[in-house]
Amino acid sequence: MKVKESIFFVVNKLLWGPFIKVWRFFAARTNLTFWIIVGMVVGILIGHFAPEAGSELKPLGTAFIRMITIIETPLIFSTLVVGIAGHGDDVGKVGRLAVKTIIYFEVVTTFALAVGLIMANLIKPGQGVQLTGDTSGVSQLADKSDSITWYGELQMIIPENFFVAAAQNQILGVVFCAALFSCAMMKADKTSKNFMLRINSSLSMIMFKFVALIMNYAPIGIGASLAAAIGSNGIDILANLGKLIGSLYASLAIFVLVVLIPIMFLSRVPIKGFFKAVAQPWLIAFSSASSESALPRAMENMRKFGCPNSLTAFVIPCGYSFNLDGTTLYLALASIFAAQAQGKSLDIGTQLSIMGTLMLSSKGVAAIPRASLIVLAGTLKQYDLPFEAVTMIMGVDAIMDMARTSINVFGNCLGTCVMARLEGSFRSHEWREEEIERRRMAAAEQQERQLREDGLSEMSAQEEIDPNMEIIVHDEKRNVSVSSLEIHHEQKHA
Repeated sequence: MKVKESIFFVVNKLLWGPFIKVWRFFAARTNLTFWIIVGMVVGILIGHFAPEAGSELKPLGTAFIRMITIIETPLIFSTLVVGIAGHGDDVGKVGRLAVKTIIYFEVVTTFALAVGLIMANLIKPGQGVQLTGDTSGVSQLADKSDSITWYGELQMIIPENFFVAAAQNQILGVVFCAALFSCAMMKADKTSKNFMLRINSSLSMIMFKFVALIMNYAPIGIGASLAAAIGSNGIDILANLGKLIGSLYASLAIFVLVVLIPIMFLSRVPIKGFFKAVAQPWLIAFSSASSESALPRAMENMRKFGCPNSLTAFVIPCGYSFNLDGTTLYLALASIFAAQAQGKSLDIGTQLSIMGTLMLSSKGVAAIPRASLIVLAGTLKQYDLPFEAVTMIMGVDAIMDMARTSINVFGNCLGTCVMARLEGSFRSHEWREEEIERRRMAAAEQQERQLREDGLSEMSAQEEIDPNMEIIVHDEKRNVSVSSLEIHHEQKHA
């Protein structure tokens, strides 16, 4: 017994106790972004200095993306249903938002294609590149591009049934089903509508708690993904086709500066606040090269930033198919790269034709594995450009995928804010009510946790919580922060 007690004392007092103290110290003074950056650095070091060990870590990165995919369907469905059906009975409002959203996405992705073509002609990343490699696999990808059609995309939007869309992670199908279900709820009797609203509201709140749990694993999953990518390809991959990689990164940066930031000014989106809100989703997307991994955090951060639940849950998932700014820019750049590497000069008419082809085909990449390479291979086949370019790009595609995916997420978050401005719902009364409720619940949970840590029972802790606590939110019209008590006072005397 004395030996067991001694071991327990050593483990508890000398190892576990100090570890918990250090962990709480860092947890109180850091946030998730800090730990993601730490995970990235550790992943790069492991991948570079122990490539075999880094490659073996890939399952840990895959596990993170799979955990995210678990929650996408219930999160999107419940949030969208509560957002649409819970705020009025105007079915036409949903249709108007859909039309505005698609028009905006088409305009912005056209600008992205234009920037890609212009930068490819200015930088000429394909000049002097010797094309080599086996093109048999690329021919198969080009054949697959025939399956990307407008009616194929329509079938993704309107699935066979909801459970097929959920099982195959067809985000557009889930959005379509949720929107129709919400419209049906608006037409239903009050009892049925309120019953379904309570169910979906509870599911939505639980899903956001689910997201918080999964995000605790993000630094490990992201670090493992980077370690596997660098361990498999080597850090020297950056030296090969460096001009093409640099051209893509420069083009994306110019696209943000020349197109997206002016859109922020025109739509009066607070730039500093937006960059702060989008930083974490962008970092997750960049480091994991997966848009899906950033979806829950992007929705949550845009909701906190000032976009209502209904609009956020509709626009961001739609953007995953119709607003791939980074991917469309990359496809334009890579197409011209292939022609330049072959020594072929394309006239303006041909380049505009390629732009039109990519404008249509890039909209059909939802839920298709390696979709960007399939679209690229199909475009090269159509314009008789060399398949060897795709073979070479495959070697550095992981590095370029990080950049284009992060800009896809950035553009979708901005699109949400722009739509909120156009609809007049950015930091509106509707949003303030949602935000007051969200912050009150978060504050109550934190207060209850603190009281329980102080030794109170769960029932006593709940009794101690002040239901009328003051919550501070932003008033857009007055451009100041106001308390929830002021808002309720205004409503009472309105």
